[in-house]
Amino acid sequence: MFARLHDRVVRGVEPPSTPKVTLPPGQRLVDGFPRFGTHLARPAPVVPADPVITIRGAVTEPVDVPLATLATLPRRALDADFHCVAGWSATDLRWDGVPFEAFYRTIVEPALEPGAVITHVVFRGLDGYRSVVWTEDALADGVLIADRLDGRPLDGDHGAPVRLVSPAQYGYISTKHLCRIEVHTSEPKIAEASRISGWLLRSHPRARVAEEERHGFVPGWFVRPIYRAIKAPLLRICARGTGSR
Repeated sequence: MFARLHDRVVRGVEPPSTPKVTLPPGQRLVDGFPRFGTHLARPAPVVPADPVITIRGAVTEPVDVPLATLATLPRRALDADFHCVAGWSATDLRWDGVPFEAFYRTIVEPALEPGAVITHVVFRGLDGYRSVVWTEDALADGVLIADRLDGRPLDGDHGAPVRLVSPAQYGYISTKHLCRIEVHTSEPKIAEASRISGWLLRSHPRARVAEEERHGFVPGWFVRPIYRAIKAPLLRICARGTGSR
């Protein structure tokens, strides 16, 4: 799998040599981990004093989950590469957090409406960004609600206080500054609207890196040159953040 997921069993012990990185088609290695998102030209959103994740949609009643609740759930440390749909990849990032499946089974599932079959999950950040994820992708192995990156708490550039991390999908799925989760029994209208907003950057509904699902209409290889052309200016904008691990 191009996401190259693996649990770190022994911390602080590095292999004697680092193997050559094999990237997915159309991806190129960059130094560090560039800042990206909807707020590139302005500061990251302010984190509330008592942050919560709200659960809405096909639930019997609204649920508000204080972030402190995450400390009661199983945690996982995960090493994974991060692939931006624009064509850059940051490798060997170490994430720590709660597996989304554990969060879903423990908190979301008991609150669902009786008989509800959830097909899509919407993740929303404090910056207003939203990603729409098929339930089977959201519950896949390696998907985290992460609060730490490379051993440190997330900063504003990379999604504080918590963010979604889905390494097997392109970066636009991994919503930063996570504050709201919605569960739906059919494809939500916001997903339909995003696919008619523009041809050039029309997102794929699944965004799986291994399948090179960059675009909602045409094959990934077809749009590679276009995305590659916009990568350089995009990275310059991203550099307004720390651009570091």
